[in-house]
Amino acid sequence: MTPAEWFLLLMILGLFACILSGMPAMLAIAGVPLVTAVIASGFGVFDLGFLNFFPARVWGIMSNSLLMAVPLFLLMGVLLDKSRLAEAMLGVLARLVGGSARGMGLSVLLFSAMIAAATGIIGATVVMLVLVSLKPMLEAGVAPRQASGLICASGTLGQIIPPSILLVLLGDQIGHTYLEAQQRAGNFAPQPVSVGDLFAGALLPGLVLVVLYAVYLTFSLRPQRGVPPPPPNLRPNWRELLFTFLPPMLLILAVLGSILAGIATATEAAGIGAVGALLLAAYMQTTSHHQRTLIICSGLAAFTLVALRMAGLGRAAPGSPAGLLALGAALLIAAGTLAATWQLWRTRLLQAALSDTMKISGMVFGIVIAASLLALVFRGFGGDRIVMGLLSDIPGGQWGALLLIMFVVFMLGFILEAVEIIYIVVPLLGPAILATDVSPIWFAVLLAMNLQTSFLTPPFGFALFYYRSAAPRSITTPDIYRGVMPFVALQLLALAMVIIWPDLATWLPTHIFG
Repeated sequence: MTPAEWFLLLMILGLFACILSGMPAMLAIAGVPLVTAVIASGFGVFDLGFLNFFPARVWGIMSNSLLMAVPLFLLMGVLLDKSRLAEAMLGVLARLVGGSARGMGLSVLLFSAMIAAATGIIGATVVMLVLVSLKPMLEAGVAPRQASGLICASGTLGQIIPPSILLVLLGDQIGHTYLEAQQRAGNFAPQPVSVGDLFAGALLPGLVLVVLYAVYLTFSLRPQRGVPPPPPNLRPNWRELLFTFLPPMLLILAVLGSILAGIATATEAAGIGAVGALLLAAYMQTTSHHQRTLIICSGLAAFTLVALRMAGLGRAAPGSPAGLLALGAALLIAAGTLAATWQLWRTRLLQAALSDTMKISGMVFGIVIAASLLALVFRGFGGDRIVMGLLSDIPGGQWGALLLIMFVVFMLGFILEAVEIIYIVVPLLGPAILATDVSPIWFAVLLAMNLQTSFLTPPFGFALFYYRSAAPRSITTPDIYRGVMPFVALQLLALAMVIIWPDLATWLPTHIFG
């Protein structure tokens, strides 16, 4: 091995040693490469001139308009979580299915598929599901083992079902890495990859995974012996169903639909989601008839603007009927947003939501900036050339390299968060695959599904740790491990289906965006 390869190996080992020691990930990801580079420069192995590019990289990150979507999507999820909308939705679903074991399991799955993507962070989703759904499932006769597996698996659905923060970050990295890799390979006009492409590509695999879960629950859930039948619940009427489920579904449809329809970028759609979540949270918190009416009218006005944009009238002349309608709708949205902001500020819910959003956003952007330094030092040691050489020598060509990367990502999922894996693995290992004719959308969807699976795998899956921290001690750790194994198998089955049939990930983006 050359001196550069030795230092590269020591840097990687030191990085994982620091992370496993409990050091904050941002400090480990940035500090270990910096110290390694300084020491290597003393031996004449590393040129510190590479670090002169780091300020430009940081500026590029902070001026990236796509990454502005991250705090907006986070605010959307935190507001929906703190407004107790999730509890209301699950309660209505439980009453709708009558409280049986199978019905409760399927209702939790359906509820998770609807709300998990809006929550955005695995830890928050799993803890919320424990608090909201564990007790009703146990009372309905679902075994603790099965309830644990369902909650852990459902809590990870937000990583693959759009709109998803994971897909936004993955789209940012895949897009840049794909362009660089193709240009190095001699293709100077590659087709760009957007977050909308990834949202469309992940939609069908996410639905396939939900269907696999539903089939398994239908045939496996049986009430425990000795559990009395559920008492007759008052079925929700159509009005309760409409006002409970229609607003959040319209919000998610507006966010996702505006991106897939091509009328909004991911950042603009995230802004729609944040304002919509603000209105929804205020609607749940207030009892004033006038405020609720204003909030409903604001939501209708927002859909009016979207409809005008889809009809090609979004930039109508100010004096035209369409222009006057758009102006009136904008004023109504502003009035409703101000009223909702004041209501949430008085109840101190907005302060708590903004605080959580700032903390999580700071963590995400800290890791993004630190990973940029890691990638810069990695290239300074010639790591990109080393990786390309290693992957090109693997038997099986592209397929062998792809399977190796999938295995590395799966193993890293035991010790690193998704954001850390995306900003470490994609820039370092991605170019070897993305420089070929492999579809970047398909590759990104496989990475997202792989990360989702690694969060569930015992004994180090992060979803299991989050569940253990919130679940009662009467549910043992072996029960949790046994409960998630069928869902891990189903996720691996879904991953294999996407590998065998790439059209599951590429058909919808091609059909929508050409």
